[in-house]
Amino acid sequence: MGKLAVRALCAVLGVVFVGTVFVQAGLVWTLVSGNDPEDGSIPLTPLRIVTILGMVSVQVAVVCVWRLVTMVRRGTVFSHAAFRYVDGVIGAIVSAALVWFTVTAINAPGQRDDPGVTGIMAGIGVAILGVALIVLVLRMLLAQAVARDVEAAQMQAELDEVI
Repeated sequence: MGKLAVRALCAVLGVVFVGTVFVQAGLVWTLVSGNDPEDGSIPLTPLRIVTILGMVSVQVAVVCVWRLVTMVRRGTVFSHAAFRYVDGVIGAIVSAALVWFTVTAINAPGQRDDPGVTGIMAGIGVAILGVALIVLVLRMLLAQAVARDVEAAQMQAELDEVI
């Protein structure tokens, strides 16, 4: 990975992390202050709580990707230590999908006249789960690469003994 790409990715990850913290702070302040009365059309308090939880899943994914980028930069990504961060990303994506399904369920009663919106939202949740499956496949590829790296290191050690 080029240095420019790593720096750009780290900048994007930093902006996303700080942005999610600001969103969470604003939502917590709104919940605690009680200055925002609900008009009853949409249950805002549950949506705010779910959004705060959704931001946590984004933050977990950002931290895990940041750690993976650090491992790439150091040349240590093809190790067993990388699996916990990839698993963290998968877990964060699955939790984001669950949060989205929760938002869909909260929003569904208000969409009785247009149930297609709920169907579209459910489809987006399925797509988010699809991203988790893609990352799972990439995890399997990482497992193969780590196994090959270990095998190559063993062969190199045997070759060094012979020479």
